[in-house]
Amino acid sequence: MFKKLSSFLFLCVFLTMSVWGQEKSNFVQFINDQHHWVDSVFQNLTPKERIAQLFLVRAHTNLGQRYIDSVAQVIKQEQLGGLVVFQGGPVRHAQMLNQYQKLVKIPLLVTFDGEWGLGMRLPDSTVSFPYQMTLGAIQNEMLIYEMGRQVARDFQRIGMHFNFAPVVDINNNPKNPVINFRSFGDNKYNVVRKAKAYMDGMVDGRIIASLKHFPGHGDTDVDSHHDLPQLKFSKEHLDSLEIFPFRELIQQGAPAIMVAHMNIPVLDATPNIPSSISRKVVTDLLRKELGFKGLTVTDAMDMKGVKKFFPNGEADVMAIEAGHDLLEISENSARAISLVEKAVKSGRVKQTELDQRVKRVLAAKYWLGLNQYRPVNTVNLVNDLNTPASKSLVQRLADAAVTVLKSDRRIRSFDKRDETAVVSIGINQPQDFEKGLAVQLNNKKEFVITGKETTDEMKELLKEVRRSPQIVLAIHDNRTRPGSEIKVNEQVREFIDRLAGRRTITVMFTNPYVMDSLPVERSNSIIMAYQNDPFMQKAALKVLLGQVQAEGKLSVTVNKRFAYGDGI
Repeated sequence: MFKKLSSFLFLCVFLTMSVWGQEKSNFVQFINDQHHWVDSVFQNLTPKERIAQLFLVRAHTNLGQRYIDSVAQVIKQEQLGGLVVFQGGPVRHAQMLNQYQKLVKIPLLVTFDGEWGLGMRLPDSTVSFPYQMTLGAIQNEMLIYEMGRQVARDFQRIGMHFNFAPVVDINNNPKNPVINFRSFGDNKYNVVRKAKAYMDGMVDGRIIASLKHFPGHGDTDVDSHHDLPQLKFSKEHLDSLEIFPFRELIQQGAPAIMVAHMNIPVLDATPNIPSSISRKVVTDLLRKELGFKGLTVTDAMDMKGVKKFFPNGEADVMAIEAGHDLLEISENSARAISLVEKAVKSGRVKQTELDQRVKRVLAAKYWLGLNQYRPVNTVNLVNDLNTPASKSLVQRLADAAVTVLKSDRRIRSFDKRDETAVVSIGINQPQDFEKGLAVQLNNKKEFVITGKETTDEMKELLKEVRRSPQIVLAIHDNRTRPGSEIKVNEQVREFIDRLAGRRTITVMFTNPYVMDSLPVERSNSIIMAYQNDPFMQKAALKVLLGQVQAEGKLSVTVNKRFAYGDGI
């Protein structure tokens, strides 16, 4: 009898937990349901404190203690809803977050731009995963889901809750100065598949993911950090391309969406109005037409794309008027809160709408478990953010992304015993790829082209390199953000063109668009590694040596010769 009763009680507890787990797994439904904790907290906030819940302030730990203390003062005085965390160190960040959380009645919602994980803002002491354009080449989405789960673990370990990722912009403009390598690519179906995997991994790992940048920032040639981009497309064009990933992912449970600062006349004809503060975009299009019921958040309100034409806090009021739940980095949050309070009193902003948004934000905090907030434990923090399992996942992602173009014949016949000329461009000394290859080769000649060589020196180099039966040409882009072009002088360009023949394997540690600006097409085989990080250099080396089979497919169309989906 006792055993039966125990089994029954266990089953009841299990079913209760399962129902609770299912309820909490549907974030969008959860934040729109009524919750006693949310109602109780809401009732205990003043009108100004309720408005403050919608504001996220900038936080750093690399700008000195005076800056940290000044932000603390703002948080304490205004009782803000959350933070947007930028550069610094993990332990300093955790200590800062613990300090700030003590200053508020309602735990802070801590947000972060982590498109490739914590390493996007903390590159020196945390793990960086591959860029989204690199991930776009991967054929196994479960790897990207795993990445989302690991990013969630890292966020939770350091005390953060909300990632402004993934980017779902379709990068159909190779010269895009702000999205580019941050996009999964230029194929809308592939963007949706990859974004869904990343999004689901993070949400299943108990953090909030935010799609960005609505309604689509992929076909711009202006950086909204510096000015207001304009899209002059038809509504039909936007619906079929830019908006497509958002629509699809809204239907699949997208928790949050960030709205960009772009002027799109077909959506709102108001002169110079950014989409981020347009009610026609945020409420009429995103909420009503697309049926989105998750959290909306503005792109940073201190960007010139929004404040250029609507200064002095007017953009903040318009963002609330447009229908946003969260405002990221107002220039002056105290001023903005006061202006919004006046707008509510005058009837410009509806009290019922504002209250609904405040409750959504509080419900999001409840979903995250912030009703039972615990400080971050800093013991062993750095090690916990740099686990062998996490580093192994980075390498598996890198291995799966490497793409072989044109032919793999020269790779298949590559013989470590044969004399090999290894020519490197874009670096001053051997990097991980060259060092790893040198260990494997029995007979090698190494050349580094700096671009400072004379015409005669280049001619002699070409002659010497051509004497080798195997040639490996490695092209590196050492920039932190790999651009669509690499600037080389005409001598180097001609050298690449004359070297890229039937004996040459060209390895590109660059943005794939670079293949359109450098004459590498005549190479027998091209190994596209997408970025210059050590994990991509190691992955390319494995492919060259036949240790792994390249499975990646090109994530963008570069030109007529190299199209989306190409790969041996």
